[in-house]
Amino acid sequence: MDAEVTKKRTPSQSIASAVDELLDALGSLDAEGWYPAIEVERPWSTANPRITGEFARPDAIRGYLHRELSALLKAGATVTVRASRRAPAFDDPAFFAALDEDRIDLRSKKLFLFGPERMALSLDRLSHYCGTPAESFQRHVLFTNYAMHVESFRERFPDAEGPSRPGVQMPAWHHRTPHGDGVSLVNIGVGPSNAKTITDHLAVLRPDTMIMIGHCGGLRNHQARGDFVLATAYQRADHVLDEVLPIEIPVIPNHRLNTFLLDSLDAAHARYRLGVVHTTDNRNWEFNQGRTLALMKGARSIAVDMESATIAANGFRYRIPNATLLCVSDKPLHADPKLSGGAQSFYEASKRGHLGIALAALDRVRREYPNGLPNQDLRAADEPLFGVDVES
Repeated sequence: MDAEVTKKRTPSQSIASAVDELLDALGSLDAEGWYPAIEVERPWSTANPRITGEFARPDAIRGYLHRELSALLKAGATVTVRASRRAPAFDDPAFFAALDEDRIDLRSKKLFLFGPERMALSLDRLSHYCGTPAESFQRHVLFTNYAMHVESFRERFPDAEGPSRPGVQMPAWHHRTPHGDGVSLVNIGVGPSNAKTITDHLAVLRPDTMIMIGHCGGLRNHQARGDFVLATAYQRADHVLDEVLPIEIPVIPNHRLNTFLLDSLDAAHARYRLGVVHTTDNRNWEFNQGRTLALMKGARSIAVDMESATIAANGFRYRIPNATLLCVSDKPLHADPKLSGGAQSFYEASKRGHLGIALAALDRVRREYPNGLPNQDLRAADEPLFGVDVES
């Protein structure tokens, strides 16, 4: 297909109509077996006046593209959609070679962060791991490691879409909205490996937020079961991302998202503490305590878990605003371990309040930042994305 569609802001056509035409062209090219490309001419930018990139299955992020391209046209950009190259099959050796992110400096990527091969594979694997189409995911994503939060989510949203088959590894449930700005909940299970796997793939959807709502061990004297922990930083002892994001690089939650969670905690009159979360890849760290305890004490950590820092680190890598709201389920340093009997009653008592606090914060994000939270803190100095910041 040699034809291309070019749009800029004109009095004769609404921006919404122009963007729909661009997105329809993207979808048509994809259906015909092409990787479609978007080219953007931004007259306000002196450093990056032209940005371009390719996509796979663009309908999976149609809502996101509609929002971002609308902002670009409104600002005066010219946007062109064209066929780039034929999409290779998954079993083509060239497809495998194109997946290697190590060959690409993510800071210099323009327009989007992923090649189309990477996007195609991740969209396929999302449906494999979660049991739902990638297109079902909403702009806001919650992660849990307990089925009880899934139960609470389904009670709150009885029409939520769930897995189409039993036995999926990380089942997802979606409270869908007409504009795609609803909430998805994924039960990632326990451990940093699953946390990395799902966020690696979810990142191609460019969600607006990611929040971990798991449990943790409380490390301070004055914490009790049921108290909340709002992470302000992470101690990364999970190791699964050390090769691609050295532990010397600081990772912190999104400030605005944390502020909204803090306000939700106060509105719920909840007990909580703010501080460092220690994330470990060793569920039985208590059996070899020396180094782990020294790290916890040195960082003045207030909680220990197995997923939060992993999600935060991938959020940082892939420019996704993220936060962590945990609930204390045991106190390993204070003769109050997590045992089966007590854990079950705690789970039942805490699940609705925990989910409700997170959802209240997301409601505020949706109201106050319908175009996504500001993410300047996640961008490199030379990395314009879709945004229309004149300094880009």
